[in-house]
Amino acid sequence: MRKVIAAAATLAALPALAHEGHGLMGPHWHATDTFGLLLVGGLAALVVWFSRGGE
Repeated sequence: MRKVIAAAATLAALPALAHEGHGLMGPHWHATDTFGLLLVGGLAALVVWFSRGGE
């Protein structure tokens, strides 16, 4: 669980790396912005799924 929290905290800082006008609070999105968000969400779901220990 600690790794999941650490990964979530790290990923939460990613919008700070976006140039002006991009990121979750920016005025517009690109297809790659949406794809990246979906990819991160999917990876987070896989981490949670596999961390359950086969339950």
